[in-house]
Amino acid sequence: MAKMATISDRIKALDAELAQVDADIQSFVMVIPNIQHDSVEYGTSSEDNPVVRHWGEKPKFDFEPKPHWDIGENLKILDFACGAKITGARFTLYRGWAPSSRGPSSTTCSICTPSSIPTWRSSPLHGQQGEHDRHGQLPKFAEDLFKIEGMDYYMIPTAEVPVTNIHRDEILSEKDLPIYYVAYSPCFRSEAGSYGKDTRGLIRQHQFNKVELVKFSAPETSYDELEKLTLDAEDILKTLGLHFRTVGLCTADLGFSSSKTYDLEVWLPGQNVYREISSCSNFGDFQAAGPRSASAARAPGRSSSSTRSTARALPWDAPWSPSWKITSRKRRQRRHPRAPATLHERD
Repeated sequence: MAKMATISDRIKALDAELAQVDADIQSFVMVIPNIQHDSVEYGTSSEDNPVVRHWGEKPKFDFEPKPHWDIGENLKILDFACGAKITGARFTLYRGWAPSSRGPSSTTCSICTPSSIPTWRSSPLHGQQGEHDRHGQLPKFAEDLFKIEGMDYYMIPTAEVPVTNIHRDEILSEKDLPIYYVAYSPCFRSEAGSYGKDTRGLIRQHQFNKVELVKFSAPETSYDELEKLTLDAEDILKTLGLHFRTVGLCTADLGFSSSKTYDLEVWLPGQNVYREISSCSNFGDFQAAGPRSASAARAPGRSSSSTRSTARALPWDAPWSPSWKITSRKRRQRRHPRAPATLHERD
């Protein structure tokens, strides 16, 4: 009996040791970024992002264009001082017609998917830690999230977090793909680490509204979907008559979860600078394999694919019309299928 007790104690000790090793491995794996696609160009900073194309020309004025924060305050539709008084820095009080962004956001998302009819979803504004883990927000970007004290909930930084969890623990049939979702929601971000960087006006707000488009698709159409979504985002800017350029993010500028990204940068004459107003990315199987796979949507025998697109109101620096942020994220079923066509090849 004494020997059996010793063996039992040893098993318990080994189980505890194994659990700690598993936890350490999980913590390590969760901070490893996605594998970058072979077509992503090497670079050491955002200055090395290659320009894919330009559309339109920089507008010329016979007066000095104002930045959106001056325009908004002069029109009495943006009140930064009152927003800061009520809640603090990086919150804005909207007045008059400024809050009515839902209609334009819906229109923007409809233009994004002219060949499809997306299903609208009203997503929760809070997400459990597991949702953010599976999406890739945690643990890497914990300081950028707002956590609800005493609860296992975070305010969502994007509707992509709940929407990409719609099919978790499910098996999707490829005959039902692609599946398109659209969600409109407020989003909340602490923007930690961005102190003093592009914080004037409506840039880097703690709270903003946006539309999220998510597509679940087959792996073979992964990069076709990415290219198509990028072209859809370009069409919106063309419809608004905004001069922009499309750039490919180099290895140094690529996001944590992305394997390939195109940014659309609109020329803002009030700031005399190009600003990223659209980001279209392929996540690969980053959210659907490995440590995140237990709760990711899957097709039989392989990981699933999805595309995310978001639209949020941004500053009115662009001439003639409001500009909109459209961010697209793409996740495919295999790690690195050959891209069938790139924006470089199409143009």
